[in-house]
Amino acid sequence: MSDDVDTLRQDCLAALAEATDQRGWDAIRVSFLGKSGRLTGLLKQLGRMDAEERKVRGAQLNRIRDELTRAIEDRGREIETAALDARLAAERVDISVPVVETPRGGLHPVSQTVEEITAIFGAMGFTVAEGPDIETDWHNFSALNTPEHHAARTDHDTFYLPPEGDGRNRVLRTQTSGVQIRTMLGQKPPIRIIAPGRTYRADHDATHSPMFHQCEGLVIDQGITLGHLKGTLIEFLRVFFGKPDLPVRFRASYFPFTEPSMEVDIGWSRKTGEIGGGEDWLEVLGSGMVHPRVLANCGLNPEEWQGFAFGMGVERLSMLKNGIPDLRSFYESDVRWLTHYGTDPLAPALLHEGV
Repeated sequence: MSDDVDTLRQDCLAALAEATDQRGWDAIRVSFLGKSGRLTGLLKQLGRMDAEERKVRGAQLNRIRDELTRAIEDRGREIETAALDARLAAERVDISVPVVETPRGGLHPVSQTVEEITAIFGAMGFTVAEGPDIETDWHNFSALNTPEHHAARTDHDTFYLPPEGDGRNRVLRTQTSGVQIRTMLGQKPPIRIIAPGRTYRADHDATHSPMFHQCEGLVIDQGITLGHLKGTLIEFLRVFFGKPDLPVRFRASYFPFTEPSMEVDIGWSRKTGEIGGGEDWLEVLGSGMVHPRVLANCGLNPEEWQGFAFGMGVERLSMLKNGIPDLRSFYESDVRWLTHYGTDPLAPALLHEGV
């Protein structure tokens, strides 16, 4: 009976000596000590022996099992160590070799400008509101007191989509004013929001794009006056452009959704393009007091609530601040242009002290 045990021991040790990798080692472990292994088969035969013979044979098999278990474990550690040494040798790094720099991406000027706008108005207590890019004709025009005959509602200026099951006309929003309407319908005053986002109009040249970004703002409260509007926008423009003495003026204008309405200009030099320099004026955004009809369309009593709204083109502000001459370059995906005008994505929005 001991012959078969000695043969099993010799076979196992010989196989372990030839094992060179983890897979071969594991196969040996299973074939000798596994549930269907050779040693396990011998242990199963103990049940057919008488008590005295079983006692002697069991002790013998237990000793060989302990011996083979230690031998298999030791060989496994040797194989594992050898594999690790080979891997370390193959993956050795020459620290004297110069590091190859990985190109680092930058934040797109549009994203950076939105961050700066958000940070400035956030410091004034504004929150960010969002809405869908596909708007109903009512949210985009009618609720904003835009008449049916207004030029903005023509196919030449607006991208219309087929109506859905409810029969309402849908458009790619021409402005983020629809977010203002949705906010007034879904939130009780006081309201103080900005609404940055993509907008769409049928126009394309050096200063216009069929898809561009706007940021609009809305304040609704009791006792809001034109002075609040002027103070807010003057502070924003001076902080955004980093010029505490930036000249700002308000010109009477017309928008269907505000009354009175005003264009906002900043001082600049037509000759040099310097913001805040020279005797010329440059229009940068539109604004006004929210029209009473717009308030009424949103279920607010114009006798109780007043407010102001404003809107600006994000790309336009970025072009002025960064000296970018052509709007189309924002969307050409030119890596050289992005490297030049992009900013560090980990850097905070750069804000300047206002007045």
